[in-house]
Amino acid sequence: MLRASLVLAFVLLSGSHARAQPSRAASGPTAPPPSLVVLITVDQLRGDYLDRFASQLNGGFGRLARGGAWFTNAHHDHAITETAPGHATLLSGRFPRSTGISANDAGVFDNASPLLDVPVGTVGGASPGRFQGSTLVDWLRDKDSRSRALSVSMKDRGAILPVGRSRAEVYWYLPDGRFTTSRYYRDSLPDWVRRFNARRLPQSYAGKSWVPMLPDSAYHEADSVDLESGGIEPAFPHSLPTDSAAAAAHVRVTPWMDDVTLALALDGLRELSLGTGSQADLLAVSLSATDLIGHTYGPDSKEIHDQMLRLDRSLGVFFDSLFRVRDSLRVAIVLSSDHGVGKIPELAATAAGSLTARVNLVAPVARLRARLLELGLAPDAIDVNQRTVRVNRTRVWGKDAAIDAALDAFAGEASRVPGVARVDRFRKLIGPDTLTDPVARRWSHQFPPKNGVELAITLTPSSIFGSIVATHGSPYDYDTHVPLIFYGPAFTPGRYAEFVRTVDLAPTLAKITGVVAGEKLDGVALKRAIR
Repeated sequence: MLRASLVLAFVLLSGSHARAQPSRAASGPTAPPPSLVVLITVDQLRGDYLDRFASQLNGGFGRLARGGAWFTNAHHDHAITETAPGHATLLSGRFPRSTGISANDAGVFDNASPLLDVPVGTVGGASPGRFQGSTLVDWLRDKDSRSRALSVSMKDRGAILPVGRSRAEVYWYLPDGRFTTSRYYRDSLPDWVRRFNARRLPQSYAGKSWVPMLPDSAYHEADSVDLESGGIEPAFPHSLPTDSAAAAAHVRVTPWMDDVTLALALDGLRELSLGTGSQADLLAVSLSATDLIGHTYGPDSKEIHDQMLRLDRSLGVFFDSLFRVRDSLRVAIVLSSDHGVGKIPELAATAAGSLTARVNLVAPVARLRARLLELGLAPDAIDVNQRTVRVNRTRVWGKDAAIDAALDAFAGEASRVPGVARVDRFRKLIGPDTLTDPVARRWSHQFPPKNGVELAITLTPSSIFGSIVATHGSPYDYDTHVPLIFYGPAFTPGRYAEFVRTVDLAPTLAKITGVVAGEKLDGVALKRAIR
């Protein structure tokens, strides 16, 4: 039903009226400030995808690429390129060292903020409690208290973190097919979200198969790579369970998840009357299917190619629908992503040699932990994850030299593990930005100086921890490079090749909306793109 309605909307709305509006805006000498700012974040949208598939992108991606101000060399300039820190930077204009969101495990988990309409204890709560500082939503409200914000995503962190600590309309997806929020935001779901859930759109895909949208000749990727999907159904078609409850969970790894999220966003836009007043409102939409598909099949798969084509079409329908109900002269759109993704390590190794590996540091970590426990540190004073080593020294006196020796021994041992490029003392990475060592610069943007991080672990390009098919999280360009496109009458269309950072997104939106940030930002307004 959803697919049919989207196709019908595309047919009805893709005429000259919707497409002519941007050119009408371009012909005027000035434009009024936007009454609606729309942030589209496509989770795991690599910076090269729009160029790679450009000839086939004639919908939403194509419209933004050809009619927007596209910064083609935009990067997340921090080291742990994950979903939570990436989303937290976009509307805050600040690096993870300032937002407090340094990694997914320091994201939105909060059992003190239980989810609505979910049995207590079955699903963990969520809130922006760890987020520090303000975002564009706060700056808009400082200017006009009537400014409203709606943020939706499949992921809780994708919905929560773009708007920071603001008490906004924030909703995310449950595996049972419903959208919910937490008690941080409200005590009950609004009627419009309940009505949306009652339509059971995710369940409507039960028994359907995801097949390529175009003929096989339109794709150049192999469709039978055993490494994809862990060897389980690596090739098309990808069938959803006939059971509706199971289908609601499995639909997350198909393009249809984005269609459902966009449908919720349009319902919320109408129900909340966003963009109809004299103040500026915000609609933030984080689309997660590309991330799950990329993790499952890798960035060079036929599945990712088809996902880009389908999302391009879905975004085209979304923009046409948006411009039908809101004056395009009063809308500003920005497209970006929270991170990129690396190749499947085994495929990368074939191309690059033996420096690429799946890294296992279990043995060195066990030896480090045992040594630190011998020195009197409590177990909870030692935190070793895949990328950092933290040590809380406050309860151990006179052991600094021995602790440093243990850390140095671990760094030396870990550095010799295949796939590990470097293990740095974090305090030596802190300093002024430098173009000569982007890895060090990005690590210095990850954490504040006094944070307990002793060591930062950087793998070789395309190496990863664990058994996931393909992933992200490194300080290398394939993970940091993302699209950044501003679209609307406030911007001068064109391709801009200079190096910019995603922390520049929020200051640019602040400039066109006439608001002032409530604190010092790491980013700057990209004035070249502002009309």
